[in-house]
Formats: sequence, structure tokens, C-alpha cells
Amino acid sequence: MISTNPAISIVICTYNRADYILEAMNSLFNQTLEKDQFEVIIVDNNSTDQTKIVCNKYIAEHPNGSFYFLEEKRQGASFARNTGAASAKAPLLCFMDDDAVADQYYLERIIQFFETHPSAGGLGGRIIPRYIPEEPKWMSHFVASLVGNFDYSKHTVEFSPNKYPLESNMIIRKTDFDAVNGFNTALPGVQGTLRIGGEGKEFFLKLKALGKVIYYDPSIVVEHVVETKKLTPEYMYRVASGIGRGERVRTKAINNWAYIKKLIEYIYKFVGAIVLAISYLFQGSPAKMRPVIQFRIDALKGLLNY
Repeated sequence: MISTNPAISIVICTYNRADYILEAMNSLFNQTLEKDQFEVIIVDNNSTDQTKIVCNKYIAEHPNGSFYFLEEKRQGASFARNTGAASAKAPLLCFMDDDAVADQYYLERIIQFFETHPSAGGLGGRIIPRYIPEEPKWMSHFVASLVGNFDYSKHTVEFSPNKYPLESNMIIRKTDFDAVNGFNTALPGVQGTLRIGGEGKEFFLKLKALGKVIYYDPSIVVEHVVETKKLTPEYMYRVASGIGRGERVRTKAINNWAYIKKLIEYIYKFVGAIVLAISYLFQGSPAKMRPVIQFRIDALKGLLNY
């Protein structure tokens, strides 16, 4: 069943996720929302594994769903998301990760939210890590944000001025997406082993500058698969330094003073991480100490382009 006038378009950018993309696609196929109300656009970003074969096979086996497969050769999530959005036919754009699993009511609740909040310019939801095989002892609330953990509020609220949805669970109106020219490709996300993050932050700050109101709804839920064996120091460094590297690009594009203020903020957060680590020691959780401090060190390195 091909959606000619869908209510919502879901864009999934993928890179070497043959092992997980099927569950992401299946979670959308099995939504409570009628299948003619949504389309799913998969954008492959130069995968070298079996992702393309897996996706096309799934699409062929599910002809009553509106699934489409595209390719984007320019490396980086911002390029891929923009490509997916350009092909979207619906007035609402939803972005979800290739290793995320949507709650069965996910799309239905998104549609209901925008029907009851006609002035909403954007929406973010909860992201629950699914640790495989289990959550590491060294993981804490503060470090978990690096693996997509996001639980902003227990109730539906407007995001505060400097808060925003995470990229793996965010929804915006297509007209607003076009108004800010999509994602800034100077903040591409992952390019090989290099990460320049912050594309979601910059995107939503631009929306807010236009006066758009961005909401959080905890009932809009996805799970995010986290293989703990991949949470190496090298991986955590790439993610944390990518945040800092993205902030360097974003603030320097404003002016040098914006960059200096961000540097002062990061130094302040580093001191706070030391205090937090000491508190974990007294709480009897010494394993959580080093990762909290390392997070801030790595982010600061990225900001300094070190």
C-alpha cells in the first residue's frame, strides 16, 4: 500500500547497521497508525556491509508498507537527513536512528500531539537505552547521554531556551525544516572515524530563533540499542570530542566571543565533573568516577580541536 498523501514521513539514515536496521524498520511497519498514513525513507550513507541488501529485501517482502531506499554518497548524517527530507511527501518529518526501535504507538501519538498542539514547531521524545547484554557498572546518568539516553521530563513540556530534542527522536514540520534550510552540513555528524556533532542543537536553535515552540512528550518513545562491547574508550572519545568539535564550529561561525564563552562553560563543567566524581566515590560507586571526568576532558579536547 503506497502512501500518496501520508501524514508523516520517517527518515532513517543508516551506515553499516545490517544487524539492527531490520528491527527499526519492523517497529515502524507494526505501528498502530494506518499504513497509508506514513512513509519510511531509508537513506544509506555509504554502508560497506549488507545494509542495502537487507533493506531492499525487507521492502520487497512488505509491499503493503510505504518503504523507500535512497543513497547519499556525501558522508555525514546531515547530508543523509537532508536527502531524505527532500524526498518526503508528508507535512511532518520524523527522524529516527537506524538502531532505534519505535514503540508501537509512536506514530499515532506524534500525529495526536500535533493535532492538539497546532502551534508546535517541533517535538522530541524519550529515548531509552537498551544495553546489550546489560548496563555497564561505570555508566551514570551523565555519561548515558553519550549513548542516547534522554528523559527530559515526566510530563509534556516546552523545552527551555538552551534545551532541544536529540536527533534519534525528533519531529518537525516540513515547512519549518525548509525555512531553516535543513541541517547544517558543516556539522555533518560522523565522517569515518571523525565526528563533528551538534547538528540537532544548531537546527533547533535556528527554529527557536524564528519563534518556533519546541516540545517534549515522554510518551513519544524509542529504544536505542547499545552494544556495551563497543563502548571502548576510543568510541567514547569520538562521541564526546565530537560534541566539543561541533560546538567549536557552531560558535566560531557566530563570533570569537561566542567561542570563548563556550570554552569558559566547558572549563566550568570540567570542574563540576570532578565534584560529581567525588560524590560518586562517597556514594560507593567508584567505577562511575573516571568516565564522568573523561567525558568532560574529551569534550574539551574537541572544543580546542585537539
